[in-house]
Amino acid sequence: MIAAAGLLLGVLAGLLWQPDVPTGLEPYLPIAVVAALDAVFGGLRAYLDGIFDDKVFVVSFVSNVVIAAGIVYLGDRLGVGGQLSTGVIVVLGIRIFSNVAAIRRHLFHA
Repeated sequence: MIAAAGLLLGVLAGLLWQPDVPTGLEPYLPIAVVAALDAVFGGLRAYLDGIFDDKVFVVSFVSNVVIAAGIVYLGDRLGVGGQLSTGVIVVLGIRIFSNVAAIRRHLFHA
């Protein structure tokens, strides 16, 4: 419950203050957001399955964001940043939809 309240407060604070993202980090922000969403939906799925662990969630959240941003950074340095960004988004998107499908099955028994 604390995590959900923190997420809500963070979203509201971002909407109210509209912080600026440094130009150098702009290409990595969408990837980081999708990686964070993957961790959030994975955590929600684990909670509904009764196997949620807050330490695992925090490590998953941070490592997803760092690894996804690292892959895109490496792609930028190699000159294939667009292709690796697309690959990261596709993989994380598949994981997000898989978790959402499991959450839907759990909530609606369908």
